[in-house]
Amino acid sequence: MSTPRIGLALGSGSARGLSHIGVIRALAAMGIRPDIIAGCSVGAMVGGAYAAGHIDELETWLCGLDRMDVLGFFDVSLTSGGVILGERLTRVFRDFIGNRAIEDLPIPFAAVATDLTTGREIWLDRGPLIDAVRASMGLPGLFAPVQKDGQWLVDGGLVNPVPISICRAMGADIVIAVNLNGRLVSRHLATHEDRPPKQLPPITPTEEASLAERLKTSLKNGVEAVRSRMWHDETDTPGLFDVMASAINIMQDRITRSRMAGDPPDLSLRPKVDQIGLLEVHRAAEAIEAGWACVKRAEAALSELIELIEPQGGA
Repeated sequence: MSTPRIGLALGSGSARGLSHIGVIRALAAMGIRPDIIAGCSVGAMVGGAYAAGHIDELETWLCGLDRMDVLGFFDVSLTSGGVILGERLTRVFRDFIGNRAIEDLPIPFAAVATDLTTGREIWLDRGPLIDAVRASMGLPGLFAPVQKDGQWLVDGGLVNPVPISICRAMGADIVIAVNLNGRLVSRHLATHEDRPPKQLPPITPTEEASLAERLKTSLKNGVEAVRSRMWHDETDTPGLFDVMASAINIMQDRITRSRMAGDPPDLSLRPKVDQIGLLEVHRAAEAIEAGWACVKRAEAALSELIELIEPQGGA
């Protein structure tokens, strides 16, 4: 008997999805390396970087970001179908992986996106890796959609937040899924009394000017409103990012439950990252550590997988 092929399904979750890096690192430390990777949204970014052999560079870059660096990705457009065009983030990712084609990667990889016109699930397993990753990350209302092969594509989390089915279709015998959506419903809309008090740092002149320029407004209170919603201002009134994040969490949680009920993975990992906000990429180190911790909690189950794989590999 041949060695079973392991598929790793990396789910959507915005900044929380940086925990995928910790999951991959911890699995490798246990001797578990995926033969197939399918990713959705941020899972496509991390999975694509790993499949291309550039996860080290991605981790180093992410862990060096601060809040101002994150704001620098806001190439704001009010006419593109999203608040952020995504071109700056795409350029940085291209610096790591170059113009690699998916079919040339050493590890089979696919990303999932959604056809904005038909609602169809689109599997991106050929062509430029950077294009597939960017299309899969097109979070509605935040990132502008991507036009590819005559289709307008948005975030794959609308249809398949944890792409287990893609791993199986690509030939995986065992699928390990990383689900980031299970603990998030209502978190963003919790009241002030439900959460510990948190003091925002004062807005700096540089930060204020940067936001003002990108949002094309000179109204300081408007800039402060957007900034406070990004960095978890403690108020009882939900703001723009609160509502957007909560709506997406509810949708993806329900879709994930439904899809995983019909096609469950062999093992599901759920990093504890619900404290990390939608755009808090500067908390990458915290998210990565949560991924490590998640794998450590599942060591017993993962050890059983290793025992299943190793005897067959030597048969």
